[in-house]
Amino acid sequence: MNVPGISGLSPAERADHRLGRDITRIEPVIVDLPTTRRHRLSNTEVTFQSYVIVRAELADGTVGYGEAATLGGPRWAEESVEAIKANIDAYLAPAILGRNALDFEANLLAMKKAASRNNAARGAVDSALFDAAGKSLGLPTSLFLGGALRDRIEVLWALASGDADQEIEEAKGKLSAREHRRFKIKLGFHSPADDMARLTRITEALPGCEIVCDVNQAWSEATAIRYLPRMAELGIVLIEQPLRPGLLEATGRIAARSSIPIMTDEAAFTGAEIVANATSGAGSVYSLKLVKSGGLMELKRAAGTAQACGMELYGGCLLETGLGAAAHLAVFSTLPTLEWGCEHFGPRIVKTDLLREPITFKDFHIHCPTGPGLGVDINEDALAAMTRKA
Repeated sequence: MNVPGISGLSPAERADHRLGRDITRIEPVIVDLPTTRRHRLSNTEVTFQSYVIVRAELADGTVGYGEAATLGGPRWAEESVEAIKANIDAYLAPAILGRNALDFEANLLAMKKAASRNNAARGAVDSALFDAAGKSLGLPTSLFLGGALRDRIEVLWALASGDADQEIEEAKGKLSAREHRRFKIKLGFHSPADDMARLTRITEALPGCEIVCDVNQAWSEATAIRYLPRMAELGIVLIEQPLRPGLLEATGRIAARSSIPIMTDEAAFTGAEIVANATSGAGSVYSLKLVKSGGLMELKRAAGTAQACGMELYGGCLLETGLGAAAHLAVFSTLPTLEWGCEHFGPRIVKTDLLREPITFKDFHIHCPTGPGLGVDINEDALAAMTRKA
């Protein structure tokens, strides 16, 4: 790699140049951002989103940012923003302070040794280090990950209020603005019969639109067997995580009966879990999320593992802000295939995003930031205003 500012330097000068990338400070803060509308899942609903924003400073003064998202506290996964911040302060930050930000693999290993699991926390710190290193060298994060293959990705919008009239109006507004033409409908918080009635109304109101359904682990095998044929009649193109994690054989049985592909999300965080879901026939599509993989290179490895098992790829989200979306897009832009696009609509569902300039949504695509690091800049005033007070 021909790194700006390094070519032509002596070995001693190169060493000095590298020392400027030593990590001098890691500072996590919690922020709480109201959402534009109620967002419902099978086990919770949110009207605001909480995040941990990580600030990483290098010896040369460069600052980078990363983000950890949760959904309604430790319900979607075991990490809460309070635990994420505490574990970064007490364990992850001490493990990497003084190390070089460019040692991406070594830093990940040091954090894994300091705290097992803690994927969201580790992913936030890792994102901040990639952002800082890229900004210090004037290089985009995607270049550290193999280089970008695409500069935009088709992006879905989630319909999750539970009110069919509101959801139809919302979807038609997105279509009219040419922001979204594919939609994901959250199921599982009504009875299956009521969900089918709501789903029927929405699909009939949105002819020609691709519809994905996310059951969020709410169904049993018997319920899925009963209602999957109706979903096929409605033209649903993909069903996400209908059963709870661990029910591999049951999920494999419903996948074998279904003409609609099943997507694995909460059931697979690790590479071994991805392989288990694929080989059991429990999923033919995998949802990629930084909060599951725990690092940008780990996220790319998860994509490779899923592809090696024959699974197609979907860019999942946990309602990240523009900062968290940018970290995902840096990885997604480098993947050889991303068959199902992504759903990083989070920057548009929070009332106050944290970026100086928002990420572009245009012609049904989200556009990948192209500047140094993650390609986005934090609005420090907005961050300070939204930071949770002790």
